[in-house]
Amino acid sequence: MTEAFRRIFGADPEGVWAAPGRVNLIGEHTDYNDGFALPIAIPQHTLVAARRRQDGRLRLHSTQGDGPVIDLRVDRLAPGAVSTWGAYPAGVVWALREAGHPVGGADLHVDSTVPAGAGLSSSAALECAVAFAYNDLYGLDLSATDLALIGQRAENAFAGVPCGAMDQLASACCTAGAALHLDIRAGAHQQIPFAPQAQGMSLLVVDTRVKHDLGDGAYAALRAGCEQAARLLGLAALRDLAPADLPRAGTALPAHLVPLVRHVVTENARVTDAVSHLRAGHLAALGPILTDGHASLRDDFRISCTESDLVVDTALAHGALGARMTGGGFGGSVIVLAEEGRVEAIGSAVTTVFRAAGYQAPHLFPVSPAAGARRIA
Repeated sequence: MTEAFRRIFGADPEGVWAAPGRVNLIGEHTDYNDGFALPIAIPQHTLVAARRRQDGRLRLHSTQGDGPVIDLRVDRLAPGAVSTWGAYPAGVVWALREAGHPVGGADLHVDSTVPAGAGLSSSAALECAVAFAYNDLYGLDLSATDLALIGQRAENAFAGVPCGAMDQLASACCTAGAALHLDIRAGAHQQIPFAPQAQGMSLLVVDTRVKHDLGDGAYAALRAGCEQAARLLGLAALRDLAPADLPRAGTALPAHLVPLVRHVVTENARVTDAVSHLRAGHLAALGPILTDGHASLRDDFRISCTESDLVVDTALAHGALGARMTGGGFGGSVIVLAEEGRVEAIGSAVTTVFRAAGYQAPHLFPVSPAAGARRIA
């Protein structure tokens, strides 16, 4: 990173920062409903080498972008002003300034091993890496949670994706060897031990190679539907609806909103159940919870796709303990929980059925809970 920065910008960086992608074990589309989620950080991460500038210029370069340096003025940053990948780091700088923090320009070089469009939060990893870099460069003394919320603000207001805070909180706050139990409304999180290898299991990520774009309007429509349902029910958010109240809610809502409500309410319950099992050391009990979560996303939220369903069905048929799509939906990745000795056979079976169906070969890799964002050099 230092050599690349020197080659691009003609000087050494002041430091290098890293922020991971994430896999959400359970708790999908619950964050913007004030609910619960249970993500882990993954070893794949985004790196940012950075150096302050005194002239108010923000210069951005990405190895993955494979293009020229983006040159911006920090005092002219505004939502909609940047339409490329640069909207994410520029949005972080804008959000910091909007929050009253006296930050100026910088040179930033970015490299990443988080697959883009795979439902593993590559955008949140980029936002958090930049936020942590700016926090140190400009001596802001903000907490990891504060920086995560700056990243969310950047994605919501600057990049135009109405996501909740789960992705950024996972990238900023996760620790190695644990899942992060998030209570979005309370702004609280707890580290829950999660070590599959210690119990002879593995968590396999299957990137279907079906790219999703959460800025295309479908994600926003789902969020709007959930918020409309909460208003019609007289609730602050769907988090406030108990599972026992679902039948009553179903009679009070338009038919098209009922499945959205059912997913959010049952998904919150699945997070609570998952945390209980992990605290008790019953990791295998997480499997059926994952599979039930996938069925809910597929049938109630309708955000799965043929490729994701094929991965889940094939993995279960070959002995997986559980499987589900992870991330915002419309493609991306599937996670598979399996005994270590079955992982190779499951991966081979998934690859074979994809080939037979004429799909692009999936990308498969195991993950374990990794550390959150931090300075590394």
